[in-house]
Amino acid sequence: MINTSLGRGLIQLVSVAAVLALWQVGVEMGWVSAFMVGAPRQILKVLVDGIVSGSLLVDTYYTVVEAVLGFVIGTALGSFAGLALWYSPLVARLTEPFLIAINSVPKIAFGPIVILWFGTGLVSKVALAVSLTAIVALIAAYQAAKTADRDLQALLLTLGADKNQVFFNLVVPSSLPAIIATFHINIGFGLVGAVVGEFISSERGLGHLIFTASGLYDLNTVWAGLFMLMLIGFLLYFVIDFIERRLLPWKETATANAFHV
Repeated sequence: MINTSLGRGLIQLVSVAAVLALWQVGVEMGWVSAFMVGAPRQILKVLVDGIVSGSLLVDTYYTVVEAVLGFVIGTALGSFAGLALWYSPLVARLTEPFLIAINSVPKIAFGPIVILWFGTGLVSKVALAVSLTAIVALIAAYQAAKTADRDLQALLLTLGADKNQVFFNLVVPSSLPAIIATFHINIGFGLVGAVVGEFISSERGLGHLIFTASGLYDLNTVWAGLFMLMLIGFLLYFVIDFIERRLLPWKETATANAFHV
């Protein structure tokens, strides 16, 4: 049963329930401070009250929209730019040190600049999420394109293919698995960008909820916001996993065969 998806899911649910139960018991017995760590029962109350009133759903909606837009725009722009560098090795070599330098800087440091440029509305949160996701997608796409089979490229050129045909028929298909693999990373970065933007300046969103609650030492509301972010992360991860299986069906088959060997 453990080897089945249902069995693993049940074990995971039981583990989470056990941790929450021990947490609640610890609070009620006085082993841990409810003020310092919160209490599961009160966190559940905050979640239920927020859902019933609609305020938590509104905050969740804003964060999801910001994260998804940042993920889609940043991943698309970064992937296209990374693949385009294949066309000019000279430009790629000139650009590579700057990409490394930009990637080494914590993107959160760009937050105040982005807020200053784009204001405190939706655009600034999306822009911050794009700044995190684009560089990851760009580097991944560039590395994948750079390592595309050179012998096969030479063969296609010898057979009369032009550079565009080599690009679209060899480089792009061979780079696709690496690009799609960054989806799982970038969806998390999209959420990080949205939440950090909400921390800095916003009136809505889970980041705003968490930041405001932490200033009031309301740990139960902070945990409620964090649990909602975890739930969003899980759901978006499974959406990306579904897309990956549809775009790369052979990868799932290869993985299944590897486990059966």
